[in-house]
Amino acid sequence: MKPLNLKDVTKYVEENIGTFHQKRIAGLTDLKLKRVIAKKNPYLFKAKYILTAQDIIKSLTDAFISSQEETIFGDWLEGLAIFINGKVYSGRKSGIPGIDLEFDRDNIRYIVTIKSGPSWGNSSQIGKMRSDFKTAQKTLRTSNSKLNIIAVNGCCYGRDNNPDKGDYFKYCGQIFWEFVSGDADLYTKIIEPLGNQAKERNDDFIQSYSQMINKFTKEFADTFCLNNGSIDWDKLVRFNSATIVPRK
Repeated sequence: MKPLNLKDVTKYVEENIGTFHQKRIAGLTDLKLKRVIAKKNPYLFKAKYILTAQDIIKSLTDAFISSQEETIFGDWLEGLAIFINGKVYSGRKSGIPGIDLEFDRDNIRYIVTIKSGPSWGNSSQIGKMRSDFKTAQKTLRTSNSKLNIIAVNGCCYGRDNNPDKGDYFKYCGQIFWEFVSGDADLYTKIIEPLGNQAKERNDDFIQSYSQMINKFTKEFADTFCLNNGSIDWDKLVRFNSATIVPRK
């Protein structure tokens, strides 16, 4: 184990955080209004008494963007965790399907699947992770049958007060970052470098976001509003939910 130099973490963040912001903006550029409408519940907007095109657009896109950003930033944090672990324990990105990180510590081979937060999957997705762990253990033991392997589901934020899941461990938040770095306080130390130039980078995003809201509001009004300016709820619901009969 090598002690972690926080300057290395700061440098990594400064050099790579731009990727997250670039993907945020790219996600806006690729977004299509009808794609978003097709994935959201139109009845909810009526029940909430939303009457303007812009309010619907903001509600639709903000929910979509929030989900997209969670995925993008989760992937980015995975890269940060692997980088930190590489500095401390010489860990590496795993080449085994379903496994994100491998490293050795105290004569134990750890295989780690990294997720953003603790509530990341349903029972079938967790079952798939368990299956991936078992497959990885078999793969690694083909070259060393006596290898002591421990599987870990690491989550970048949150907590789980019952980490022992029987066939794997689930480490969240502070425990996860200490697990990959050996530093119990790392989970708070990484906050500061993440904020470097955040305002400047977010200004670019806000500009793209504002343009998208204006563009989508106009498109929505042209497509789903009546001549008097009110929302054509019948047309909106039909677009979202009507059965498309395939041509024979």
